[in-house]
Amino acid sequence: MSSNKAFNPFEMAQTQFDKVAAILDLDDATRQILRNPLREYHFSIPVRMDDGTTKVFRGFRVQHNDARGPSKGGIRFHPQETVDTVRALAMWMTWKCAVVNIPLGGGKGGVICDPHHLSMKEQEQICRGWVRQMAKNVGPLNDVPAPDVMTNAQHMLWMLDEFEVIHGSKFPGFITGKPVGMGGSLGRTEATGYGVVFTLREALKDLGIRLQDTTAAVQGFGNVAQYAIELYQQLGGKVICVSSWDENDHCSYTFRRKSGIDLRELLKITDKFGGIEKTEAKKLGYEILDGDAWIEQEVDILLPAALENQIRQDNVNKISQKVKVIVEGANGPTTPEADKVIQEKGIFVIPDFLANAGGVTCSYFEQVQSNMNYFWEKDEVLGKLDVKMTAAFHAVSDLAKKRNLYMRDAAYVISVSRVAQACKDRGWV
Repeated sequence: MSSNKAFNPFEMAQTQFDKVAAILDLDDATRQILRNPLREYHFSIPVRMDDGTTKVFRGFRVQHNDARGPSKGGIRFHPQETVDTVRALAMWMTWKCAVVNIPLGGGKGGVICDPHHLSMKEQEQICRGWVRQMAKNVGPLNDVPAPDVMTNAQHMLWMLDEFEVIHGSKFPGFITGKPVGMGGSLGRTEATGYGVVFTLREALKDLGIRLQDTTAAVQGFGNVAQYAIELYQQLGGKVICVSSWDENDHCSYTFRRKSGIDLRELLKITDKFGGIEKTEAKKLGYEILDGDAWIEQEVDILLPAALENQIRQDNVNKISQKVKVIVEGANGPTTPEADKVIQEKGIFVIPDFLANAGGVTCSYFEQVQSNMNYFWEKDEVLGKLDVKMTAAFHAVSDLAKKRNLYMRDAAYVISVSRVAQACKDRGWV
């Protein structure tokens, strides 16, 4: 996806926070404690590579705030990972847990590496090495990791196994996103994408638009995008394009079919990282466009579900006048400068930490199930998820209407005030 080297996601997260701190008139101490992580860990992970050499990878864990409960947040493997990205994501996790009102705080982890170029054995060593560095500072009662970009259930299971070996006991609630049958929750793979569509469904009801009459353009074709498309299409919507990263060309492409994409046929030609095979897509009648073309489509709904910093000052004016809703499946896809333009255009935005909170909500359900060693059926999990996401959306929407706030600001007001109150109640500020 396009990126701007000067972009700093943590500065963006702080800018968003500062705006809401002013709306809430927070005192200086509360601002300071919420504006920065409570603690962070930087460490080296030495790995014996398959060719016999030793390579050292850099790892991170940032615990932004745990006033409302144990830190919660994914671990991503990415060659461009930076500690500022991890700090921003940890902060957004704090707000995400608070906006859906689950008793967790925000954390995030990462390793600078590219799984595309690592064997499974090398990836396993990175996972176990990460846990060895963090074993005293994570756990079911203080910080619960989960999968994120380019990590999956297998990575989580290796991490769980290492944690249990170190501590000499069983702790299935230490980590979420585990394989079903090994303490994972049914419904977890669908949760983030489905949660995005639950909030979209409610927004369209509020706006008096029939979902069956809408079209959408989606950026990204990983887990979140795939399941969001699945549910959106089941409810009657039409997706006309998706964009996906091409590992060979090191750029992204947009795959468009104006009559509507066929999710099943695209999945057959997609690799495990969400990359769509161009030649095969052409044979199936898809136009191959530039990676940024998704944002220019004449659709009702834009669904960015890739990385941060995707709707920016330099491309926000390419958004069609037809677009009525932007639902942010990704974390931090819209910069504050672009946000101002979107607000002026009158487009309804479902902000990232509300729209994509289905993942952490279901992670919380998995944690609860693991800790009590009693597991729910899939319909029960997705039913509980729908209830949580719908309630969270309406709390934000009602506040936005009542106080004439932009949806992002209303979501922030709810989440920041909940976390600030928890810090005050504990006597931290």
